[in-house]
Formats: sequence, C-alpha cells, structure tokens
Amino acid sequence: MIPKLDATALAAGDADTLAQMRVAAEEVGFATISNTALSSARVRFVLAAYRAFFDLPLEIKAQVDMARTGSNRGWGAPQSEQVDPGANPDYKEVFDCGFTLPADDPRSRLSVYAPNHWPDRPVGFEAVIRAYYSDALDVARGILRGIAMSIGADADYFSGAFDCPMALLRGNYYPPRPDWAGDKDFGTAAHTDYGCLTLLATDGQPGLEVQPRGRDDWLPVQAVPGEFIINFGEMLEMWTSGRVVATVHRVRGGAEERISVPLFFNPNVETNVAPAGSDAVMRAGDHLSKRYAETYLHLQANG
Repeated sequence: MIPKLDATALAAGDADTLAQMRVAAEEVGFATISNTALSSARVRFVLAAYRAFFDLPLEIKAQVDMARTGSNRGWGAPQSEQVDPGANPDYKEVFDCGFTLPADDPRSRLSVYAPNHWPDRPVGFEAVIRAYYSDALDVARGILRGIAMSIGADADYFSGAFDCPMALLRGNYYPPRPDWAGDKDFGTAAHTDYGCLTLLATDGQPGLEVQPRGRDDWLPVQAVPGEFIINFGEMLEMWTSGRVVATVHRVRGGAEERISVPLFFNPNVETNVAPAGSDAVMRAGDHLSKRYAETYLHLQANG
C-alpha cells in the first residue's frame, strides 16, 4: 500500500504522519502527498503549458533540441533516452530545465548547471515553468525536512546541501502506447531515480507502476492534479546507508496520452552522498553525471 501524506501535518511534525513517511522511506519507496503550497489550479495551469509545447510541430520543438547541446536542457525527442539498457529507448518526449547559477560562479560551466534553452512558443511558457520550478523547490525542501525527521535525524540534516541544487524539472509527454510497441518498449522503462527526492505532478491519467522490493508484481500509482507522488532516488539511498530505499518504477503506456511533471531534487554538485559516517567519497555531481551519460543517447554520442 502506498502511504498518503499531508504536507502541513508533515511540516508540523505530526507523529502519525512521520510514521507514514517512515514507511514510505524505509519500506515502499513511494508515497502521495497533498495539501502543499501548489494548488490543483496551479498544477493544471503548468500541465496546460507543457501540453501546448508538446503540441507544437516537430520543427519548432527541434529548435531547442537538447541533442544539440552537451547537457540535458531543452526538448528531448522520442527515443532520445534509454533508462533501461535491457529495453528499447523510451518512446516519450521530454522538456528539461534546471537550476541557474550566476554567470561568475565557476560551477556554471558544469553540465549539471548548464544554461536552460527556452522555446519562443508557446507564448509565456518560460515564465510559467520558471515560476513553478521555484515554488516546487520550496515544496521539495519541506518534504526533505519531513524525511529527515521521519528517520530520526534533525529536520535540517540535509538542508545545507541544497542551496544550489542540481534540481531538474521535466515535462514528460506520453502518447498513447504505439501499435508497434513490444515487450521491450515503454514510455519510461524500469529504473530507479538517480538523485534524492522526486516530486511528481500528473494529469491524473494512469500509467505509473511501482515494484516494491521483494515483490514480482507492479502496483499502479495515480494522483490527481494538486496531489503529488513522491519517491526517493539512488543518492538518498546511498547517503542514508540504505535506510531510505530507491524503488524500481516504469511507465508502460496505455490507451490515452499522459503528461507528468517530475522535479528531480538533487543536492549541490560537491555534496558527498557516500554513507554517513564512512570514509568513502561519492560526489553528487559525479554520480549524476555518470547516470545521465548512461541514459541520454546524445551524451553517449558526444562521449
């Protein structure tokens, strides 16, 4: 069963809510959360902006094709990434944007802080997505505090590592499952997320499936706009010595198109996400860059 959380109760340190978060973090790897600062109307507005972009002709979207860059900013065409090497490239389209550093910050030259590439159309797209990105970061920071409290750490245990987060906001467009799709074709194939925390908004359409550890079956997970799905990534699992689990999930695709908007909330590039208390060093930026290079086909080609 996927725990259901209330963001206000989580922020207040409500004991029952923290216990549910602990189940999500340590056992399931997923939860849904409601009552955040992002309303249903706000999420629907953002989903509409992404839909308007994905509805544009291919030649317009291609003007901000991330395959022209050495990073993951802009539009990703169908079959431009492969999250599972045992499956075919994913058939979804994406649009990625990330955290912007001042030009004089030496880290701004790193691919994980690459400049964003915004389309001219639809009108107002950049402003809508930038504003949502900023507010979603605040929501994610609050949830991360709740995760820390739920596992018995101080609420601010992770906070200092997220002032310049390698946070990636993505719009996913999943068309109806193609007629040609076989057993190795997915909107997004089975994978675990690479970073710390994912805050996922969706249009309410089914499609996301989760495989908790120790199970062979897949559990469907849905959330209406204004309710969010959260899950935890590989960095947080390493950082907490396996106490927080990164759970395998996928989107097979169905009869209807689907749009989702995940915020991948990842720490500052220099953060050591090796198990706490160990002598090991695993820089967050190194882990993320490695996983991106394994996933984005244009980065493999550039490499």
